[in-house]
Amino acid sequence: MAERPLRFAVVGGGQISQQAFLPAIGRTDKAEFTALVSGDPEKRDQLAREHGVTAWDYSQYGELLASGTVDAVYVATPVFRHREFAVPALEAGIHALVEKPFEVSAEAAQAVIDAAGRGGATLMVAYRLHQEPGTVALMEAVRDGVIGDPRYFTSAFSQDIDERNHRGSNGFWGGPVADMGTYPLNQVRTLFGAEPIRVSAHGVRTPGRSFDFEDTVAVALTFPGERVAQFTVSYATASTQNFTLAGSAGAITSAVCYEWGDDVAISWTVTDADGESDEHRHDPVDQFAGQIDYFVDCIRSGTEPEPSGEEGLLDVLALKAIEESLTTGRPVDLPARERSRRLSSDQVRAIAAPRKPADDDLTSVITQNP
Repeated sequence: MAERPLRFAVVGGGQISQQAFLPAIGRTDKAEFTALVSGDPEKRDQLAREHGVTAWDYSQYGELLASGTVDAVYVATPVFRHREFAVPALEAGIHALVEKPFEVSAEAAQAVIDAAGRGGATLMVAYRLHQEPGTVALMEAVRDGVIGDPRYFTSAFSQDIDERNHRGSNGFWGGPVADMGTYPLNQVRTLFGAEPIRVSAHGVRTPGRSFDFEDTVAVALTFPGERVAQFTVSYATASTQNFTLAGSAGAITSAVCYEWGDDVAISWTVTDADGESDEHRHDPVDQFAGQIDYFVDCIRSGTEPEPSGEEGLLDVLALKAIEESLTTGRPVDLPARERSRRLSSDQVRAIAAPRKPADDDLTSVITQNP
């Protein structure tokens, strides 16, 4: 393993796999794409031909795991199928990189974590920003006290999603809170270095849209130490991304904080108590290649990745509470928890970003944006 590339099977050939993960594998010499698992015959066969890999139907997944031809799986199915594919791989000693959000319940997330323990395999949740230089530099600056004591966080993240895409008809766990809200949720949990103890949420449905969930949702969170956060996410507006983190000695703002691509330069500005500002702009990197590179390094060194199953589970617990609040219309309290690890600079990987494939270049995909 230390000498040859890690052999990846990609499970799920949708937009994120084709547009981000598959191009990224070729950006590091530590990994190679060897198998594709998909339930779509057209997608499966064409992508396998294009990349020179073997193609497997979902029904053949057990055969693939037993074939000895893969070392790891990248699970990029809809979230409610993550457990289905991660557990048997991990139990077979095959490492798993699982897309976020990790799963749809604490029980399912814990089942994946437990499978990794039984199989002795490495599990990582695909929080690509945990290897991105600008994001990690932001977290470390806040820990070093650049704005004093962080007191509140507010954020927005939205885009216009095509209802025909699978995200448009799979309920809460295909909707904007689970898909997009995971970013500000994970961001503030890391910035505060703490876990939320109360959440409340309110959602609306945009007239004329046919989503089977609230397509625009506002979430409020309370953290220990009398700190608060809020974020709004939507599938039915123009694209936007931003956050503000205010502290006792200054504030940080960002208008490029969650996205990825060859033209996405994560950036943030610190404004001190005297009104003096300092901008931090980081060059675009291949965020997906960075996470692959870090994942392989963890496997080779026998180190548990920082965005571990625990990190994914903690987000799932908060997301479930948000779902409950949307259903009941009431705030939901969460038990006090502590994260055993936080991200650090040794996770950073700065691999140059390739051209992002256009939507028209993808095979058999209803893209998420019209």
